[in-house]
Amino acid sequence: MRIAFMGTPAFAVAALDALVAAGHDIACVWTRAPQPAGRGQQERPSPVHARAAALGLPVRHPAGFRDPAEQAALAASGVDVAVVVAYGIILPQAALDIPRHGCLNIHASLLPRWRGAAPIQRAVMAGDTESGVSITRMEAGLDTGPVLLTRATPVGADETAGELHDRLAVLGAAAIVAALAHLPDLVAQPQDDAAATYAEKITKDEARVDWTRPAPEVARHILGLSPFPGAWCLAGDVRLKLLRARLAEGAGAPGEVLDANTMTVACGTGAVEISELQRPGRRAMARDDALRGFSLPARLS
Repeated sequence: MRIAFMGTPAFAVAALDALVAAGHDIACVWTRAPQPAGRGQQERPSPVHARAAALGLPVRHPAGFRDPAEQAALAASGVDVAVVVAYGIILPQAALDIPRHGCLNIHASLLPRWRGAAPIQRAVMAGDTESGVSITRMEAGLDTGPVLLTRATPVGADETAGELHDRLAVLGAAAIVAALAHLPDLVAQPQDDAAATYAEKITKDEARVDWTRPAPEVARHILGLSPFPGAWCLAGDVRLKLLRARLAEGAGAPGEVLDANTMTVACGTGAVEISELQRPGRRAMARDDALRGFSLPARLS
């Protein structure tokens, strides 16, 4: 098929590669415009932009799709279908109607659970035991379109959002190739709006660890925000990014360091053991390496 690909972050790269490998004709890649990044604040292309350029594919990065000129460019590309993966730009109905077979979206959840911006992090933070990807036919609502195909996968008890992200990217890539191969035979299933949950965007304010919460919630909070943006706490006046945690034996005042060697910390009920963290100005490390030469205070906050 002749395809318009629309995506921005690393999650979408696997799908682009899979479509190319499957022999589809990528007419053009739409992505977000390069953004200032790094100390020099030089403009850096998105992961999808960089991959498309490496593949020799034409790239467009408009500010939006409400511009009639951009809609005209999509129409002129003569595509059969648009594949949209975490594009980050809302497509108006006029744009959704242009491809002959519509616009298909890869969403990183089993819809209608976790519509919205952060489905992977919210699934881990909520303690979901199963996640997956959904291929939907897009409509004007946010992740409300009918579902053409799903692929499910279990979520490991100690799995981070980053690890689940990487697995779902591969799963989503395989799912969109399968969906396109069987598109005439797929029956779109409307979503049950009454069962929908929303994955709100992760905010900086919620990244700080609340040690008064029960240990299972604290552990899931840390895993769900790892590696980005990273849950954090203060050890005295040093900010520590906590990247991996598991439940541990012990009890005490919330934030109390019960065992400095294993970095076991008391929660509102129960305790967690931190096994990976990052100190300021350093890379993420296993606990023993990260704490070498660093003394934990009696209590974290």
